[in-house]
Amino acid sequence: MNFKLRLSYLVFYLAFLFVNNNFAQTMPDSFRVIKNNSFKVGEKLTFKIKYGFVTAGISVMQIKDEKIISGRKVNHVVFEVNSVPSFDWIYKVRDRYETFIDVEGVFPWRFEQHIREGGYKRDYSAYFDQRNDKAYTSEGVFDIPKYVNDIISALYLSRTFDYSKLKVNDEFHLKNFHKGKTYDLDLVYRGKEEINVPAGKFKSILVEPIVKAGGLFKSEGSIYVWLSDDELKVPIKVKSKIVVGSIDAVLSDYTGLAGEFKAKISK
Repeated sequence: MNFKLRLSYLVFYLAFLFVNNNFAQTMPDSFRVIKNNSFKVGEKLTFKIKYGFVTAGISVMQIKDEKIISGRKVNHVVFEVNSVPSFDWIYKVRDRYETFIDVEGVFPWRFEQHIREGGYKRDYSAYFDQRNDKAYTSEGVFDIPKYVNDIISALYLSRTFDYSKLKVNDEFHLKNFHKGKTYDLDLVYRGKEEINVPAGKFKSILVEPIVKAGGLFKSEGSIYVWLSDDELKVPIKVKSKIVVGSIDAVLSDYTGLAGEFKAKISK
């Protein structure tokens, strides 16, 4: 995309935000309302990123504050992944994701991705017009289904689901927007386990996110997520299979939870 075309998208995007925000303040919404007792502003989760027995990085996921976008209250979520200094010489990582999730409906209004991995660099942003089913991105304007997710907001939405009556292999069906396309994102329930991580021992719910094609997850299902088996459904562990072995993100610290951490068995 040439410079003039990118500039025209930017001008249109800013004008759209101004008009939409003022319009939203005067018109009632009919968005869904999802009960959420799982997370709140101030929650901060810290993970160690392990490759075998080696700690390769640290990841922090936090709900920093509450903002207003298009007349709606949103939770501002920041997710950062950094390789540790001793690993930088092998593969330096400084990644940052931000998503702005509707407080009542638990769907995203804006998403940002800032990737710094080795010599690779990528900056990407998307505004989701959930009223008119459009995504305004740094790459163009795209049609989207209602309540479409980015990959971070999908994780927070999954924390509001009721897993208590599910059978193994039952699924939730979501939509994930990535790089100008919308993909099916199935969240498959795999049962319950007790797991040990640096933050303690927990009762957990095991789920497997599967994207049918493209996106951040591979179609063969290479990601497993353990959520605490309580109302909070805190991510306890994430396992990502790679060509050689796997990379695990394990919970090492937490603050600002929305309630009692009942799934924790011991330190």
